[in-house]
This record gives sequence, structure tokens and C-alpha cells, in this order.
Amino acid sequence: MKAEQNKMVGVDYKLTVDGQIADQSRPGQPLEFIFGTGMLLPKFEEAILGKEPGEKVAFTLEPKDGYGEVIAEAVVDLPKSIFMVDGKVAEDILFVGSQVPMSDQQGNRMMGIVKEVGDQTVKMDFNHPMAGKTLNFEVEVVSVRDVTPEDLQGHCSCGSCGGDHECGGGCDDGCCGDHDHGHCDCH
Repeated sequence: MKAEQNKMVGVDYKLTVDGQIADQSRPGQPLEFIFGTGMLLPKFEEAILGKEPGEKVAFTLEPKDGYGEVIAEAVVDLPKSIFMVDGKVAEDILFVGSQVPMSDQQGNRMMGIVKEVGDQTVKMDFNHPMAGKTLNFEVEVVSVRDVTPEDLQGHCSCGSCGGDHECGGGCDDGCCGDHDHGHCDCH
């Protein structure tokens, strides 16, 4: 059976960015997704289309085909006062590199990364952590099967996700990436 539209596909993968391993599946825990439903980057799926279990492929995605370019307007200075909890600044989350879940004025949830903490403001970056990056993948298709009713219950199985990965946090099982937008966006 080949990786194609509406099949449950399992892959082992390694993502290298700037010469460093940024994410990878763990042995025996492949990334599983329903092909063609928007769970993964379109160019990722395109690279494995038609592949069968046991086939391997290596490919590179430029930023435009990955998570886009860095958007300067997505780096903003926010008043430090919005990080107050019970009258005190939430020092436990306000440090450079911290990922902070936030909402915009329309109630859309997003993740921001603290870039700088000043006396009155906090510089936050709301770009995807992989924006502007060239993504180098090594992928092996390990399974392809028909989708079951259980697969359609809103479940996503990212295999390796656990908070220490670039894909961050979001789906039902606490992994996968597109931060609370109701679907998975691992890679």
C-alpha cells in the first residue's frame, strides 16, 4: 500500500536545521497522520507521496515551503503589566527563550517566545520557531494502512513529541505543533 490521500501513514523522521537535529521520531514511535488532511506541511506530504513501507527519502524545504519567512511585525513590545498574576510579575515565565501562550484581541490563541525583558516592556516573537529556517528531512515510511473510525476521533499521534521538541504543544495528546488550532501540524 502506498502513501496517498486519506491513508494512515506512519513515518520515522529526522529534522535537521542549521546543522543540528531539531526534531526526530523515537525508535518504535513513528509519526502517524492521515495523509492529505492538512496535518503536515504540504511539501512534506508531496515528498512521500506514493512511497511504500520501507522506502526512504531525504529532502530539503526552503522557508517558503516550511513555516514561512520571519515576519518583522510579529515581533512586538508588550507592556510588562500584562504579565501580572495576583499583582506580581510572573517571573517564572518571563525569561528569554520562554514560550508563553497568549491570546490576541480576537481571542485567537498563539505562542510567543520571550526575546527580551525590559523594565516596562517585554519583547515577544510570535513567529513560528521554525520561520525563516531551511528544513532538512530524512524520512522512512514505516506503515501505510486504511483509516479506521478511531483514527477520525480527533487524535493525532506524533510519536516523539513531548514538549522538548520544536513542534511544541497543542493537540489532544499535548503534542504536535499548530498550538491549539484544532489540528496537528508536526512537519
